[in-house]
Amino acid sequence: MQTLAQIKEILEERCMSPRHKLGQNFLIDHNLIRKLVDASGIGEGDLVLEVGPGTGTMTEELLDRGCEVVACELDADMADLLRDRLGEHERFTLIEGDCLESKHEVSRAIASQLGDRDFTLVANLPYGAATPLMLTLMLEWPTCLGQFVTIQKEVADRLMAEPGTKAFGVISVVAQLFSSVELVAKLPRECFWPQPDVASAMVSVVPRELRKDFDRRMFAMFCQKLLGQRRKQLGSVIGRDAPVPEGFDTSRRAESLSPEEFLSLYKAQSAR
Repeated sequence: MQTLAQIKEILEERCMSPRHKLGQNFLIDHNLIRKLVDASGIGEGDLVLEVGPGTGTMTEELLDRGCEVVACELDADMADLLRDRLGEHERFTLIEGDCLESKHEVSRAIASQLGDRDFTLVANLPYGAATPLMLTLMLEWPTCLGQFVTIQKEVADRLMAEPGTKAFGVISVVAQLFSSVELVAKLPRECFWPQPDVASAMVSVVPRELRKDFDRRMFAMFCQKLLGQRRKQLGSVIGRDAPVPEGFDTSRRAESLSPEEFLSLYKAQSAR
């Protein structure tokens, strides 16, 4: 894997430097990179999506383990660098551009490369893309076998937040209802170059058995509606005469509901 000195040399040769507005903070701790890849369980022949590969440090580790890597890089200069370094590798495909077509849709280029094949997201995610990408994969991509990512600690906290806490939101409900979420590691700023202004964490998000008896996207929109008025009594948000599960107290507030209670309420509303 590339050392910090090698990363700096690679960039200096091209008169490049990390771009703050694109969230380019390169993970330089080799042990942590291996820890994340180990946690993913990927191996020979597995398909991996990597978003924000940077200079390709983690990409090279994934290729060394025999994976097929589809990498998406927004920075045109960084994409040129990756093409020069890895473009001839038979198991490497580079997509230049945004990983998202819209806030709720993976880019068409990525979708075309993945097709209907099972894949795993393993990435040091650009912080701006983390929440919409992870949520979209959880809601729309049953072929995603898991997400093993480095993200802003604030997002990791939201994924694992308990009802009633400030961090609890739609992504908390969706992640905990549809997946098993675990903290892989907390990362000090010194693990990156340049050092970010915020704390980071590695998490694993592994989907539970697929549930097909309701529309996941509509369910997320329902949760957003309720949590958008999180401190109001539910009866005033959904209507006092709206159908609810037996014994459900509409004087409660949305922020107090568990993920399972959100789903029960959604199904009662959808059945009317």
